[in-house]
Amino acid sequence: MHIPFAIPECRIERVVEQDPDRIVIQMRRRGTSSRCPDCNRASRSVHSRYHRHPADLPLSASQTVLRIEVRRFYCCNPSCHRRTFVESPSELLSPRARRTRRLAEAQWRVGIVCGGAGGARLLKHLRMPASRATVLRLIRALPMADAPSPIHVGVDDWAMRKGCRYGTIVVDLDRHRVIDLLPDRTATTLAGWLERRPDIRVVARDRASEYARGVSLGAPRALQVADRWHLLANMRQAVERWLHGAHAQLRGLTPAPGSADLPPRRDHAFPRSTPELDAGAESRTRWRAIYDEVRRRRAGGETLLGIARAMGLARATVRKYAATDIFPARLPHGAGPSLHDVHVGYLVRRIGEGCENAMSLWREIRERGYPGTSRQVHRFVAGRRTKPIRSGRKPRNETVGMAERPAAGSLLPTARQLAWLLVQPTMALDAAAAAVVTHVEQDETAKAVAGLARRFTALVRASGVNKTATEGRASAADLDRWIAEARACGAPAIATFASGLDGDAAAVRAALTEPWSSGQAEGQINRLKLIKRQSYGRAGLDLLQRRMVLAT
Repeated sequence: MHIPFAIPECRIERVVEQDPDRIVIQMRRRGTSSRCPDCNRASRSVHSRYHRHPADLPLSASQTVLRIEVRRFYCCNPSCHRRTFVESPSELLSPRARRTRRLAEAQWRVGIVCGGAGGARLLKHLRMPASRATVLRLIRALPMADAPSPIHVGVDDWAMRKGCRYGTIVVDLDRHRVIDLLPDRTATTLAGWLERRPDIRVVARDRASEYARGVSLGAPRALQVADRWHLLANMRQAVERWLHGAHAQLRGLTPAPGSADLPPRRDHAFPRSTPELDAGAESRTRWRAIYDEVRRRRAGGETLLGIARAMGLARATVRKYAATDIFPARLPHGAGPSLHDVHVGYLVRRIGEGCENAMSLWREIRERGYPGTSRQVHRFVAGRRTKPIRSGRKPRNETVGMAERPAAGSLLPTARQLAWLLVQPTMALDAAAAAVVTHVEQDETAKAVAGLARRFTALVRASGVNKTATEGRASAADLDRWIAEARACGAPAIATFASGLDGDAAAVRAALTEPWSSGQAEGQINRLKLIKRQSYGRAGLDLLQRRMVLAT
């Protein structure tokens, strides 16, 4: 049988095919002498022989095992403390190894990509079987590769255990590769890592104060660049924080002119059952008590972090409750998406003509392309029925009538949804969203906040890679004017956001003129999350480091 690859330092004697799935290759080492590993003196005096049986790369669809005759020699140097030593084909095998070096390399490469359990399953089909513990052991034994010193890096945090423990990922922005995973996201750890790499000139980061301080300590001469996506996200979050306190006031505004011109839609959700209503009322009572306790503790001088730890709440929830003078009650359950939403206008017109037979209406809209059953049509008609049905029961809701558009305030989106609308350019909004924004902007403070949000969003999105020095100075001047106006807008959340930008002004200005961002780090974090979930609980920092760094 012909062997399609060479076996270094050995001479093949014969090939034994024990069965279709296993091939044994008998061989012995070339040469008649060997050198003592301690004194390096050659010896020809053979003490004894024995056989080693390491696994090797498979041949075709058969697992391959080498049967190597190994000789033990006498050491002829009387001053050497060794009396005997064993010859070893060092290019092929490590001492006492049960697999060849090339088989071990193939197995750890599979493990880097697939992990322990997944790699073990794949290796079994590739005729290179190994247990998942062995695959992980091979990965852990790998040395970290020497990479060129990075010049431009991006840093971001990732969750080892969401809400409890976080680490830091460092990405080489020039080579598009992960450089390292740090065990936490503190300034001290990041500064120590940067101090060992003095060639770094640019660090792209989010607006976390720990990262800003860590870069200032570890690489004071490096240019810090705030990530543009995080700037936009922070702007939206600031608007959302302001809306949490102003939402009740905005819901009380009178309808804006033109709101009746919007296309018809369902004005309320389908009726909820009594147990659902009772559960909702109980939940509101519980959260109202939590809100009152947060306000009481905050008035007593406790910090937001202390309140969150004492009450077991998220810091974002505590911050929202502490900044809101009125309990941010959950909005009425709005109308969710439904298959017959596109047929609402037709149903409203037919009900207005006096047809309140749900089955008849269902047959009509089915001919118009409605793919659903009659159940949703029955529920839609039940809330708008004006005449008693044949059984003599009264309509479920006589007060709804045919009004397809209630007051605009009752249709006001949640604070998060409304914040998203307020930061968008007006030209990008559809008719319904534009009507909501027009309604909200009747409030002077809301109008000022929306204008500032749109200006800041346009300023960040207009930042380009090829800006001239004059355009860069103009962007910096626009940012300074925006910060001054935001501080005087009358919305505390926006003023706080502007003060934060002013404290990180150098990194924010760099974001408007430099091409760098931490977007690569965000993408690598997505890959890191996938690897963590594929590891079946075996995702320690050492394994993740090797799988992230060595696989790229």
